[in-house]
Amino acid sequence: MWGAYWNLTTLWAIAYPEYYNDFINSQLLVYKDAGWLGDGIAASKYVSGVGTNMMPIIFAGAYNCGIRNYDIELAYEAALKNELCDKKRPEGAGKKDVGLFVRNGFVPYNHATDFGTDDKGSCFSASHTLEYSFSAYVMAQWAKALGRTADYEKFISLSNGWTRLFDEDLKLIHPRGVDGRFLDNFDPLQPWRGFQEGNATQYTFYVPQNPLLLISKVGKDKFNTLLDNIFTESQKNIFGGGKVSDAFSGLQAVYNQGNQPCLHIAWLFNFSGTPYLTQKWTHMICDEFYGHTDEHGYGYGQDEDQGQMGAWYVLNTLGLFDVQGGTPIQPTFQFGSPAFRKVVIKLNKMTAKGRKLIITTDKQGNNPYYVQSAIWNGKPLNDCWMYREELLKGGRLHFVMGTEPQKSWGTSSTPPCPQ
Repeated sequence: MWGAYWNLTTLWAIAYPEYYNDFINSQLLVYKDAGWLGDGIAASKYVSGVGTNMMPIIFAGAYNCGIRNYDIELAYEAALKNELCDKKRPEGAGKKDVGLFVRNGFVPYNHATDFGTDDKGSCFSASHTLEYSFSAYVMAQWAKALGRTADYEKFISLSNGWTRLFDEDLKLIHPRGVDGRFLDNFDPLQPWRGFQEGNATQYTFYVPQNPLLLISKVGKDKFNTLLDNIFTESQKNIFGGGKVSDAFSGLQAVYNQGNQPCLHIAWLFNFSGTPYLTQKWTHMICDEFYGHTDEHGYGYGQDEDQGQMGAWYVLNTLGLFDVQGGTPIQPTFQFGSPAFRKVVIKLNKMTAKGRKLIITTDKQGNNPYYVQSAIWNGKPLNDCWMYREELLKGGRLHFVMGTEPQKSWGTSSTPPCPQ
């Protein structure tokens, strides 16, 4: 479920919460049987996944979205073990280097491991540090919701592990070796050297738990210019690896829509005071990266993975997304560029107080994708986000769309990043 919190589970939580609940129960059966959550499972056996086991993000997202028809204590126990324990951990449970992260606050890079991990470090040290920082944040939020103060304090501290790899001079994530020093001969576009299926330019934005801190470290104006330039450049290669039919073709690109680590990045403009750029670039990605001909899906560097790329498209054409995957105690939805004139989502009483969420648009001009204004149940909406609980009370969310950016809309406040 690597990256599924930016597509599949968010969509399940809106429209199919019973599927989400069943999925968690199935994972708990694995835990009861094997004593560990699975990073990859085939025929009820552990197999090699991506090695980072992000299942607790899925669990916490379910709980904080109100999906709770399972053994909550057992789920929390499984997630806690997943995030803290490395003793006698089987390969198929992933996170073999989580002990290094817990003890050091980051995972050191060890080139001797050859696509693996040992007691000194990992060849994917930087990307693991970023991912473990996010999953630590998720555990902190879940612990806070359950009133487990000591766990909260431990995990919220670990969630800042990524800052140990942030190079203040380069304004990039930069792997550190086992000696604690930044690696030399550093190439921000080089994959596999500290980064799994990506590079430093892509992974620097992997701070969904605290984008406001990342933005402040880079500098707000520089952040917006840098990210806008990344998408401008990426558009030349269809937002990935161009027309190269290989699932890994975008790993050396500045952005790669065809793989999970980048799927939230276009939505970060909502946090940096420029939501019109989220509207622009999510629309462009949907319009140019996706399609209905044979090369799409598993074509030009596109790794569909359990329907994740398709689910991402659905969310983005609805104009709804959550960078934090539903994991804060009070989850939000951020708004993008809705594509349809009318969408009706039948809400489920498991998680919603309302019966229907209706999203409508008034499209003005030729190919309008910029939000001019918005109305929620008859009242003007001036933010580019809403609390999930409010949205799922049901009603009508209406957008007026135009061909020119309305740069002031949606800037009244930034989406909250509760710590």
